Amino acid sequence: MGYFIIRLYGGQTIKPDWIRRVYGPLALLGHCVIQETVKARQSQHQTSREHRSRARRPMDMDGNSPRRPPRRPEREGSYGYDIESMDGSGAGGPPPWSAHHNGSSEALLRYDDGGADRGSTQQPLLRKRTVNTTSQIAIVGANVCPIESLDYEVVENDLFKQDWRSRKKKQIFQYIVLKWSLVLLIGLLTGFVGFFNNLAVENIAGFKLLLTSDLMLKGRYIRAFFVYGGCNLVLAAAAAAICAYIAPAAAGSGIPEVKAYLNGVDAYSILAPSTLFVKIFGSILGVSAGFVLGKEGPMVHTGACIANLLGQGGSRKYHLTCNWLRYFKNDRDRRDLITCGSAAGVAAAFRAPVGGVLFALEEAASWWRSALLWRTFFTTAVVAVVLRGLIEFCRSGKCGLFGQGGLIMFDLSSTVAVYSTPDLIAIIVLGIIGGIFGGLFNYLLDKILRVYSIINERGAPFKILLTITISIITSMCSYGLPWLAACTPCPVDAVEQCPTVGRSGNYKNFQCPPGHYNGLASLFFNTNDDAIRNLFSNGTSTEFQMSSLFIFFTAIYCLGLVTYGIAVPSGLFIPVILAGATYGRIVGTLLGSISDLDPGLFALLGAASFLGGTMRMTVSVCVILLELTNDLPMLPLVMLVLLISKTIADSFNKGVYDQIVVMKGLPYMEAHAEPYMRHLVAGDVVSGPLITFSGVEKVGNIVHALRLTGHNGFPVLDEPPITETPELVGLVTRSHLLVLLNSKNFMKGRVKTSGSFVLRRFGAFDFAKPGSGKGLKIEDLDFTDEEMDMYVDLHPITNTSPYTVVETMSLAKAAILFRELGLRHLLVVPKTPDRPPIVGILTRHDFMPEHIHSLFPNLNPHKYHSASMAG
Repeated sequence: MGYFIIRLYGGQTIKPDWIRRVYGPLALLGHCVIQETVKARQSQHQTSREHRSRARRPMDMDGNSPRRPPRRPEREGSYGYDIESMDGSGAGGPPPWSAHHNGSSEALLRYDDGGADRGSTQQPLLRKRTVNTTSQIAIVGANVCPIESLDYEVVENDLFKQDWRSRKKKQIFQYIVLKWSLVLLIGLLTGFVGFFNNLAVENIAGFKLLLTSDLMLKGRYIRAFFVYGGCNLVLAAAAAAICAYIAPAAAGSGIPEVKAYLNGVDAYSILAPSTLFVKIFGSILGVSAGFVLGKEGPMVHTGACIANLLGQGGSRKYHLTCNWLRYFKNDRDRRDLITCGSAAGVAAAFRAPVGGVLFALEEAASWWRSALLWRTFFTTAVVAVVLRGLIEFCRSGKCGLFGQGGLIMFDLSSTVAVYSTPDLIAIIVLGIIGGIFGGLFNYLLDKILRVYSIINERGAPFKILLTITISIITSMCSYGLPWLAACTPCPVDAVEQCPTVGRSGNYKNFQCPPGHYNGLASLFFNTNDDAIRNLFSNGTSTEFQMSSLFIFFTAIYCLGLVTYGIAVPSGLFIPVILAGATYGRIVGTLLGSISDLDPGLFALLGAASFLGGTMRMTVSVCVILLELTNDLPMLPLVMLVLLISKTIADSFNKGVYDQIVVMKGLPYMEAHAEPYMRHLVAGDVVSGPLITFSGVEKVGNIVHALRLTGHNGFPVLDEPPITETPELVGLVTRSHLLVLLNSKNFMKGRVKTSGSFVLRRFGAFDFAKPGSGKGLKIEDLDFTDEEMDMYVDLHPITNTSPYTVVETMSLAKAAILFRELGLRHLLVVPKTPDRPPIVGILTRHDFMPEHIHSLFPNLNPHKYHSASMAG
């Protein structure tokens, strides 16, 4: 197996013109790319290019997908790697040192077909190439952008150790107080935003519906349609315009992006202030426009954006910065705050504080601990208190059309849940139906999103045009389909007024004469929340005709599929709950003669089954539904239907959010390793080139390495005369190198210092991670020829205790270690002592299935999966 190495080390500087003689420049997305043109590897390079052309759209695991604009080049360490790539690690094969190395600088190319030094006793599979062709771009919202990895590891260098030694009890107390103050602020702000969303949607949509209803009461049906459709069109176009032009990352629910971020994947504008702005107002406009979508998913993203804005010390771009938040300028504390923010978003959307905590634990977070559980619970409790106070204030009628709501959105506590054996059979049937419909929903959504990506990539006007088209279709369905339903006389014993007077209610008059109502209009011609409330209502077993329920289910199922993916903030919870509640009520109506359960309870169970079939969440969905309905006696039945639907749907495909994460090209690491990884070792997947620095390195070498690569981690090595034999000092990051170079504290001689001058010149916070897009870039620095020939000591800023694995460690174990510790770089060291001190570096992309399959094309994952299951 081969590997390709560039070594930048001591002595002579490697000039860019030498690099250009070996590599040919190529421009992709406006960035330079270094690509191999060595004649002996031209055929392999062609194969790599063909693979990249297939991988440009990160839609599936195999890279087979529709076209997309030219993407950023491959990850670090490939033969063609992006100079500006965000997640370069310097992964590679072993450096070409020997015992007779004279310490001079060298750049070597090496290709070895033997493969005997990889640490494996045998080579069961053909290794195709050492190139990592994993994409370094992903779809965030409706925008294609570069991605990078987050680093949750503590960088234990001399500055960090000095900071902890000098930190006083007062500072530690201040840090703890600030942490709790931040989660309090996250809860308060998310609660206010959630209330504002509800207030705005109820008033905007309510005004639209009242205006249309008044025209219909006067018999002006055509005019009413144009007013209704026109309002929807304007709201939809406004939502799409601000999303397409201000923050494309705000499109969609945002849950896949938040989930990937908490897994260690970052991309520009995922949690930016502009994304927060568009998420709030775009969600309000989109829901008010009558789309079959919800504001619950966007609220999760909104809570995460609020947490990120507070945690990074505000926004320097918008002149909102706070120096006292410098303690949180690291990925670890931001991760905790964003976890609290995502939980607060669920609590604000569903008014379900416990459900929010469980959602963060079950679905969003990849890393958890007891202290985080306590802070998350505190955050959601604050949200619940804020919502309760604001909703009570609105009961006085000071909030316009929003004033009749409560903390329990769909109260079913008055319904007595008495069930027997026939009811359990019906519930099992509901679970099976939910699993089948959920698996089909995910499959169809995958296909539709692939088509939409082709449209969205054409630019903002096409995104807006697609949104307008879906808006027109939705308006035609919601206004036109109720005309197919027959008018029904008002029930004599109706609890509510019939027909309904006002914008909401169970009995919509629509086109019917006095004393009659249109059941289908009661579902279509309402806000989504009111439609769910009507389906969940008890004591209304004869309110909806079977034909109306079938029409509504078909329309909502299809509209939910085609609506998600347009360039507006959109959630999947409400469409899924609507569709599930509809077929649940159908089953309840059909089995009314043998079941004692109210059709409204069947609607609740149907919603639970469809949620389990699409999202594959169990505990969190169960608690959220119970908090929504205040119906604790239904707990056993909800648990049963969720387990059945999830089990059935898992046999077809993944959950919808897991599926979208893969489709968007986000390099998400699962909690478990794939079975075929146990047949590989860590040394099998490292890829070159590997760039290393000496402990005391020439400034010119560092500058050229930073300019010519996008690597974010560089191994630091000491060798004679500093040490007797070459040894690994640790790992230094790009951001730390840039800060050190910017200070220009250079030396004329190559001498290892005590590092005291660095400790005096810098503090730990000088090397803290800045907010999004704020950090130094190599392009911002300028050096004279004299400075380029000087030296700098890297020991004080080098992480002297990086995580390392031996090259013969199972790749499965390495993947689990990488994910559980939240690493960005995992160093691979040789097994035998007579080898160079480092073999390569593993990054997140090295564990991606497409990279492994490109290295070992004869690998059959299904075979190993079967063998693993059989064993």
